[in-house]
Amino acid sequence: MSALKKVLIPFVLLTLALLVLSLSAQGLKAINIKLPKPMFVGTPQNVKVPNLEKPLGKPRDAFLAPAGTVNVALNKPVTSSDMQPVIGELALVTDGDKEAEDGSYVELGPFVQHVTIDLKSKHSIYAVVLWHYHQQPVVYFDVTVQVSDDPAFKSGVQTIFNNDHDNSARMGAGKDKNYIETAEGKLIDAKGVQGRYVRCLSNGNSGNDLNHYIEVEVYGLPAK
Repeated sequence: MSALKKVLIPFVLLTLALLVLSLSAQGLKAINIKLPKPMFVGTPQNVKVPNLEKPLGKPRDAFLAPAGTVNVALNKPVTSSDMQPVIGELALVTDGDKEAEDGSYVELGPFVQHVTIDLKSKHSIYAVVLWHYHQQPVVYFDVTVQVSDDPAFKSGVQTIFNNDHDNSARMGAGKDKNYIETAEGKLIDAKGVQGRYVRCLSNGNSGNDLNHYIEVEVYGLPAK
């Protein structure tokens, strides 16, 4: 072992130990996200869409949030721009079933559609995890996630994710990247934004013009 390594290894270990102590002092803990069974393995090679983020090639890092943070969207009521889905029921969006199997997802009509979750009270939201449909490696377009206290989303709207780079959904252009659906879902850092309602919007996908939702989880705590 070189002299440099002998110096660096204790330094790195000390830095990591200090980081853990710092996070513990702040009351932050990794949220427990139970993942569904993967339906495909490896990095898809045939998905060609613009503004596509590169897959990590490894499991994502744990997401830290204040102690006590849980999925506050579980079994909460869901409304939609399409109240008569092509397949399934809107309740599937928050039923806790994230598997990519028949009977586990709702299929909405073509083009721009959204689902809105009523958390029943105002919450501090730290993360939203979104599963559209991960049975195949597809990309959903113009994905936008917003939070508001207004059920109609006419006022007080806070956008926490938007990859509609060309404003085709007319919700404003976003700077986030397109991504391939996987069993991990898309984790969005909400940075503690507060609100009662969470809205997820999409505009078809790379396979067809329809919109699908398997599950949406909202990790938060009641607002103080």
